Amino acid sequence: MKPVKKTLLLSLAVLFVVSALAHAQGFEYGESKPHKGKEATPTVAYIMLLKNPARSFLVDVRTRPEYQFVGHPEGAYNIPVRFWSGKLGKKEYDEANNPDFAKDLLARFNPKTDTLFFMCRSGSRSWVAADEAAKAGWPEDRIFSIMGGFEGGKIAFKKSAYYGQRKLGGWRNEGLPWTYDIDKKLVYHRDLAKK
Repeated sequence: MKPVKKTLLLSLAVLFVVSALAHAQGFEYGESKPHKGKEATPTVAYIMLLKNPARSFLVDVRTRPEYQFVGHPEGAYNIPVRFWSGKLGKKEYDEANNPDFAKDLLARFNPKTDTLFFMCRSGSRSWVAADEAAKAGWPEDRIFSIMGGFEGGKIAFKKSAYYGQRKLGGWRNEGLPWTYDIDKKLVYHRDLAKK
């Protein structure tokens, strides 16, 4: 085995163990709710993606502005499950569901052969994406929601110096490869949600 590959695998194994220990000690990735498919921590998802890169795909379901301006995992496809509407609601800008999400998945991936790993900001939109993938024909054993998403869950302990910050889990917090670079083959091309 080449030294670089051995070092990478050893590093990933250490990350996996640390992640598992943190989870076991009660350092949660944020809330969860029932959804189709399975869940994986970011590190476990990354290891699984590396094991089968020809048939495993990371799908970032955040809006295009989040994908571009906050950053995204290297090699992640951007297929928003919701669009930024541009309309201000009571507290924040509203989002609109992507009515073509299932069609967009089927246009890029094959439910008979491909495993999909869904990621959003902190984990909740990826549950919606997993449910939609199941409706589109993906078997539940090949659908994963990435716990903590890209940015991680918020620290709820009020005495923490990081209270309210997204420091729990998450792709970026676990030090996995990410970028701001936009690859035209991976980014979502359709315009805003249909009105």
